Amino acid sequence: MMTAGVKALGDEIESRVDAGDRFAGLFATRPTQTAPITLSAHVATAGGIDTLEASLPPGTESYPALTPRLGAAFWYEREIHDTFGVVPEGHPRLAPLVRPGSPETPGDRALPRHVTGYGMFTIPHGPVRSGVLESIEYLVETPGEAIPHLNMRVFYKHRGVQEAFAGMTPVDAVLLAERTEGIASVAHALAFSHAIEQIADCEPPTTAQLVRVLHAELERIANHLDVAVRLADAAGLAVATTRLALHKERVMRLVSRLCGSRFGRGVVVPGGISAAPQLPPAQLWAELDRLAKPIAADAAALMATSSFLDRLRGTGPLTPERARQHGALGPIGKAAGFADDARLARPYDAYRALVVPSARSHLAGDALARLRVRWEEVDQSFRLLRQVADDLSERAPDLYSVTCEPASGRAVGWSEAPQGEVLYDVSIAAGRITRCHPRSASFHNLVLMHEVFAGDILTDFPFIEASFGLSVAGVAL
Repeated sequence: MMTAGVKALGDEIESRVDAGDRFAGLFATRPTQTAPITLSAHVATAGGIDTLEASLPPGTESYPALTPRLGAAFWYEREIHDTFGVVPEGHPRLAPLVRPGSPETPGDRALPRHVTGYGMFTIPHGPVRSGVLESIEYLVETPGEAIPHLNMRVFYKHRGVQEAFAGMTPVDAVLLAERTEGIASVAHALAFSHAIEQIADCEPPTTAQLVRVLHAELERIANHLDVAVRLADAAGLAVATTRLALHKERVMRLVSRLCGSRFGRGVVVPGGISAAPQLPPAQLWAELDRLAKPIAADAAALMATSSFLDRLRGTGPLTPERARQHGALGPIGKAAGFADDARLARPYDAYRALVVPSARSHLAGDALARLRVRWEEVDQSFRLLRQVADDLSERAPDLYSVTCEPASGRAVGWSEAPQGEVLYDVSIAAGRITRCHPRSASFHNLVLMHEVFAGDILTDFPFIEASFGLSVAGVAL
């Protein structure tokens, strides 16, 4: 861990990124109201996550913004401003992000305008929308069809999750981590547990590591199927929507049969897993086979539907250059030629021993490329799951967890969620959490939706949103 001033912090991050590392996040902490604020930046390297810090002088109300030098810090510094009130001087736009700010007066209710011209107006889309969708408000600036500018208000979903971790024991806190971003419950539990295990210097048993991979990959398949469902629904393909929703339901029912929770909750605990899977390896293999074949067949049928492909091809493109500059995570980055998969770059649990199939390279960066990446990851997940089933069948009964009760310390844990890398920066004192900062892939990636509407029109909106496959709950913690 390196500590320096803000300028030196920015210099170090830029130097690391230029050398091939990736900016992975930025947040602030202040132990008490009178204590100085500390900025903590995460940098992803080939073997781990480094933490770089800069302490602001006591009483400081501003600091030189990092965003002009490091565009990926745009939302991170807005969150810091929302939470602590400190102003990053030179930031291009400090509108509220995760918290709504002070109550509005009647004169403040006008929607923000970033594009002017004849016939321009703003469509406030949300926070309540038709369908089962999370609370987010899109401010679509348009002359009627084209979308020259898009803003997002995510603070409707803010729940105070970070503050809720304080004072909890690790055993209790992992339950909260699972509920931070519901669609990635297993990934969040893994990242949190990895941080605790680093502090305690404990290693989960091999069987537990395999079961962790089992649930992580089933979660990945369910998430990618959900994205395909939403895309097919946006295209009005009723049969495809129904078939793919059925496959997702079957995956989630398999998860429930394995552990009692459709979301895989209650499985991952610091030090290992809570219990053995409720299905034997032979039956698990048979269930995987029954799932994989029809999913592959329906995916092939969907990807051979020309009217569907026409709606995705060239829609919402993210350039490879922009993906690399931002450090885009998960399928969004992979679809634009930037891949930094934690299972490969910073392997954990049984991924260190399993053969993770390599992925194809994509450069188009559009909604079609993002869906192709997801189908490839579904196939990759089934291959990994078969390896897990084989390894479990060959193993004698084993321990499922080890004692993992750290007294004090700090560490960063990570995992690869269906949306991309999840980070947990956890500090513990006297056996209880003093601070826990989760960072989801959704938070890091969603800001890119501002940038991908060039040349697209209003009817492309549902395709672009669905193709990102992110969660608002993971943004406004």
